[in-house]
Amino acid sequence: MNEETHLLFDAPGPRGRRRIRIATLLSLLLLAGLLALAVRQFAVHGQLAASEWRMFTQWPIVNFLLGGIGQTLMVTAVAAAIAFPVGALVALARLSRNRPLRWVARGYVELFRAVPLLLLLYVFLFGLPRAGLTLPVFWQLVVPIVLSNAAVLAELFRAGVLALDRGQSEAAHSLGMTYWQAMTWVVIPQAVRRLVPVLVSQLVRLLKDSTLGYVVSYLELLHKAQVLGEYYHSVLPTYLVAAGCYVAINVSLSAVAGWLERRQGRRVARAARVRPARPR
Repeated sequence: MNEETHLLFDAPGPRGRRRIRIATLLSLLLLAGLLALAVRQFAVHGQLAASEWRMFTQWPIVNFLLGGIGQTLMVTAVAAAIAFPVGALVALARLSRNRPLRWVARGYVELFRAVPLLLLLYVFLFGLPRAGLTLPVFWQLVVPIVLSNAAVLAELFRAGVLALDRGQSEAAHSLGMTYWQAMTWVVIPQAVRRLVPVLVSQLVRLLKDSTLGYVVSYLELLHKAQVLGEYYHSVLPTYLVAAGCYVAINVSLSAVAGWLERRQGRRVARAARVRPARPR
C-alpha cells in the first residue's frame, strides 16, 4: 500500500484482510449464482436457442449493426472533439483573474452539471423548433452532449491545474510569458497529461450518452438494436449483442488509457533519472 492510500484509510490487519477475502469470495459466488439463474431462465424461455441467434450470421443484419456502431463512434468523436476544447476554455475562464468572466464560467458549469442530459435533449427537440431554430438530427444529439460534458470536463481541467505545483506557472512568468500564455503553453498541457485516465473515463461517458439518440430518432447502435429486435421479435439476443459491442468498445478505450498511463509513467521515470550537472 502506497503513501497516498495511507492518507485515505489505515491498512487492514490480518483479521481484516481475512474478512475482506471472505466477503469477496461470497460476493463472487452470489454473482455467479445470479448469472447461472439468469442463463437458466433464458434457456427455459428459449432465448438461448440457436434459431434466436442465427440471424446474426446474416450479412445484412451484421451490416445494419455495424452501421449503428459507426454512428455511435461518429457522435462520440465529434462530441469529444468539441467538448474537450470547450471544457478547457471554460476551465481557463474559471481560473481567470477577471471576476465577471469567472462568474459566467461558474454559472455555465453549475447550470449544465445540474440539468439532466435527457432534459437538454427535449429542449433541443421541442423547445428550439418553437423558437424557429431547428437543428439536424445529428446535432440535436451532439450539442446537448457537448454542453453537458464540457461542464464536467471544465471542472476536471480546473482540478488538474490547481493540483500542479505553482512553480510551473512562476517559471513561465519568469520567462516573460503572460498569464494566458503560461496557462496555454505550460500549465494546461501538464494538467492534461496527468488527467489522461480520467479524460478517457469521460470519453466512455460520452459514448454512453450517445445511447440517448432514440430521443431524437438518431439511429445509433442501441436504437438500431431496438428496431432490429422488435422487427424480428428477438429483443433480448439483439440487446445482448449490442451490450457486447459496447463492452468491447469500452474495453478498448480502457486499454488505450492504460497504455497512455504506462507511457507517461515511463517518461516521468526517465526524467527523474536525469540529473542536472553540478557546476564546478
